[in-house]
Amino acid sequence: MKKILIPALFVVLPMLSPAAGPLTVTAVNTLQIARASQTIELTAAQLASLGEKNLNKIHVADASGKELIVQAVDTDYDELHAPDTVIFQSGFAPGEAKKFTVTDGAVQVFKPDDYKAYGRFVRERFDDYAWENDLIAHRTYGKALETWKGEPLTSSAIDIWSKLTPRLIVNEWYMMGDKFYHTMTDNGGDDYSAGISRGDGGNGIWAADKLWVSKNFVNSRTLASGPIRVMFDLDYDAFNADQIPVAETMRITLDAGSQMDHYQVTFKPNYNVPIDHEQGKIAPAVGLKIVKSEVADFNAALGTLAVWEPMEANRGMQGVAAIVDPNMFDKQAKDPLNDLLILKPGEKADYWAGNVWDKAGKITTADAWKKYVDEFAQSVQTPVQVSVSAGQ
Repeated sequence: MKKILIPALFVVLPMLSPAAGPLTVTAVNTLQIARASQTIELTAAQLASLGEKNLNKIHVADASGKELIVQAVDTDYDELHAPDTVIFQSGFAPGEAKKFTVTDGAVQVFKPDDYKAYGRFVRERFDDYAWENDLIAHRTYGKALETWKGEPLTSSAIDIWSKLTPRLIVNEWYMMGDKFYHTMTDNGGDDYSAGISRGDGGNGIWAADKLWVSKNFVNSRTLASGPIRVMFDLDYDAFNADQIPVAETMRITLDAGSQMDHYQVTFKPNYNVPIDHEQGKIAPAVGLKIVKSEVADFNAALGTLAVWEPMEANRGMQGVAAIVDPNMFDKQAKDPLNDLLILKPGEKADYWAGNVWDKAGKITTADAWKKYVDEFAQSVQTPVQVSVSAGQ
């Protein structure tokens, strides 16, 4: 019988690339000051060699092997709302360098206690936007408040909610209602009347020796809401700035462990009006509400304005502050309601503003507040140096 030969079948398997190894992040505090709760940011490009496109699966461990909380953030609000950056936090001693190991794995699942920053649009309270971290809380006002029959307010001020607890309280206070948070409790309360001032870091345009400001915000977009960072955008309709219509978009960022919010503002002037103004000559201004008996300290080299002032109803003392880039600073000014830092003419403003309450126990004197603000400004000017390399 004739043998039938069956040809051997050879299957060519694809060559498998070895799994991408971990990355090492080296972070160096080049300043000779201690820096608590520093946020380290890593971009998708820096993490690309891991081969993991879903940044919610990125994990970071410190030198002892302890896994840290890592938050993936969508900074560009693209159509997919896909994260393009991851952040984590660490503290640094003066001049300290630290190493961290970055790997990929399962999507991180956070517990409620992990959240140290949070914020949201509050439609039920006439379109407030409220945000907080473990130290401070704020709100600002949306369009619906302008026409509320009970207590209408037209203002783009930044309001302060004074906290006595590291817990997140925004949802609790709104749930209980204004009669609750307008009465001081063990958790704090609403003890600051921003009104039509700039409050704690609101902005405007300085022109013709006058401050021109927007009305309430008309649109909001939440980009991140904890556990480390809350970040959102607010849009404002065009307002009159010495006959120039100027619209505004403001991004506000607050990280856990910080007394200071970061404000990134884009002004959109419409020069197509029949008036004689030179383009590009609008001057952004940053304001702090003037309070009777306040003590203000301005440091031109650092761009800091630190104010120590009495709280309302004899409830202690608070510090408020604004920090601007000293290279962009032009001059100080006042109007009937505000201490102002005027920036050089331009259509963008990048600044920090924040507050502290002495009864919270963290910072209890004017000198301690000034020290915090000045050191924070140094940290802004000299960020922690971060490098990423393959392997451990």
